[in-house]
Amino acid sequence: MQLQIYNTLKREKELFVPRIPGKVSMYLCGPTVYNRIHLGNARTFVLGDTIRRILSFLGYDVTYVQNFTDVDDKIIVRAAELNITVDELVEQEIKNYFEDAKALGILPADKHPRVTAHIGDIIAFIGDLIAGGFAYVGGGDVFYDVQKFPAYGQLSGQKLDDLVMGSRVEAGEAKRHPADFALWKGAKPGEPFWDSPWGKGRPGWHIECSAMVRAELGGHIDIHAGGMDLQFPHHENELAQSEALCSGEPFARYWVHGAFLNVNDGKMSKSQGNFFILSDVLKRYDGNIVRFFLQSAHYRKPLSFDATSLDSATVALNRLRNACGALEHVLTALNAPQAAGEMLNLDQYEARFKSALADDFNTAEAWGVLFELARDANAALALKGIANAELALSLMQRLAGVLGVELTVDRSLDEEIEALIARREEARFARDYWTADNIRVLLAELGIELLDTPQGVRWKLK
Repeated sequence: MQLQIYNTLKREKELFVPRIPGKVSMYLCGPTVYNRIHLGNARTFVLGDTIRRILSFLGYDVTYVQNFTDVDDKIIVRAAELNITVDELVEQEIKNYFEDAKALGILPADKHPRVTAHIGDIIAFIGDLIAGGFAYVGGGDVFYDVQKFPAYGQLSGQKLDDLVMGSRVEAGEAKRHPADFALWKGAKPGEPFWDSPWGKGRPGWHIECSAMVRAELGGHIDIHAGGMDLQFPHHENELAQSEALCSGEPFARYWVHGAFLNVNDGKMSKSQGNFFILSDVLKRYDGNIVRFFLQSAHYRKPLSFDATSLDSATVALNRLRNACGALEHVLTALNAPQAAGEMLNLDQYEARFKSALADDFNTAEAWGVLFELARDANAALALKGIANAELALSLMQRLAGVLGVELTVDRSLDEEIEALIARREEARFARDYWTADNIRVLLAELGIELLDTPQGVRWKLK
């Protein structure tokens, strides 16, 4: 199965060929830790985790790095608002990130570098750019000279002359060109700073990722991923900085950008005020449901969010959970795999699932294959059963696990529900229909629907 990836740099799907056969190095721009992440941020971080899982499923040995930006204007402002130190805010928000990520089934990256732990690497990187003629000192700042990099604008598809129209030189800046950007910023009163050959200061945003990629992954990577909002200027500048020192070899072979999560036809963002904090959403919805929703559209297509989105996702995911529950019920009722019944061709579901994911990580199509398997399993159970029910159940759970979603039904109420069902059956046998009906109503209030099957009464999530 050959993997095809849409490469933003080339604006087309390309056959994936890693630098080292069988191995993949991947970098994702992580959060700036000044507040809890919102649902739009979550789509990007789920995308990175999903790509990593898919690559592993397809047989690659993946090294995955996701950074934390722990020094930034927003962090400094937020810490002042809360009357705490920058370090206190950073530690709290990194803890919050891992809590939210765990709820969404996002696995920890192999490495989570912090900017402040790589200041020496950043200073060395800037020094190399100055030595190579790609950067210059202006006052207490250091700027990247975009005119020295002829390919500038290639990732975003913009021309330097066009970018000049949207750029300007701020008072006190010593830029040579309006589009030049800061690699090192001279210290301002009250801000964190580090010593450097150019005076006290702190790094610019774009240089941070270039330096961390070089320090953690060697400077050349297979996949660089992030949200579409980072394509320009962040990734454009990162590419320019890194390829200035790459000796002709690409900095990243494939650039992958996830589309926006939209609310009321606009991008979800904190700056626009139309955002939903993920931790608030997780108080009402299981993380598996949120993750499933975020994967329900192809990552390059905008995904619309409204008041009914997660309710609809709950209904859809429960269809898969109930199919698993039906298979579990059959296996439990018979206390052994079925000897008779239809033999589902499970290989074809896995093959089509894998094909969907190999086509530019198409999670929407992959979920469609799982819904087909659930539909066919339910139909077979309703007729003559499934001879390979145990394998069908295992396959559904395993393939959903590739996407980071658990299909196992919450069994914490099993004893209570089973006791109620038993009481209802006793009431029906005694022709006490009033009690039987009341128990059905009570179970319905718990979100449980009863089904009469040849193997006895079973329940499913409504």
